[in-house]
Amino acid sequence: MRLEQSFTVAAPIGDVWEALIDVQRVAPCLPGAEITEAGEDGTYHGTFTVKVGPTTAAYNGTLRLEELDEASRTAVMAARGTDRRGQGGATATIRSTLREAGDATTVDVVTDFTITGRLARFGRGGMIEDVSRRLLRDFAACLQESIGARGERPPAPEATANASLAGATPASPPSSAQPAKPLNVRRLAVAVVGDRIKRVWTAFGRWLRSRRG
Repeated sequence: MRLEQSFTVAAPIGDVWEALIDVQRVAPCLPGAEITEAGEDGTYHGTFTVKVGPTTAAYNGTLRLEELDEASRTAVMAARGTDRRGQGGATATIRSTLREAGDATTVDVVTDFTITGRLARFGRGGMIEDVSRRLLRDFAACLQESIGARGERPPAPEATANASLAGATPASPPSSAQPAKPLNVRRLAVAVVGDRIKRVWTAFGRWLRSRRG
């Protein structure tokens, strides 16, 4: 299966490029993903955990940086995951190309992948496209927060004191040192259905306006 998607980050292209090719930095932006080992050959080993109701499925996987072209801002990654219980897995080749969009950066992502076993059920009825769209949107928001947090200067002592008095907690980017929470499939499915309903009502509203015109 092949997916072509895009997302935009409100940050300079150099900052977005630096973040995207830092696998250990962006891994926490993928729910359920955790990097456990970084090899000298550019291969990263990790785990991916999915929660379906009361059941949790764990996958062992690898991610390898196949191609990095800074001139064209293109990165190609090869990913592979296998169910620890031998009940399927997935392989994917992900090509990300960055381009300037004014003061922001647009990332075009082309993914060629194969899914077997329990994860294959998401391929039915276009569900895989909707799920990946939702995950990519959340990933973009997390990446935006990570880049913004790294670009912020430490607050002045007065500002820190005022924030403490107000009960505010300084924002911080995700950390790969924190244990990864499983990807909650049920919650994700509900969100995807909600997105579908919104699109239907939006299309219906446009149709009504065209009829009235």
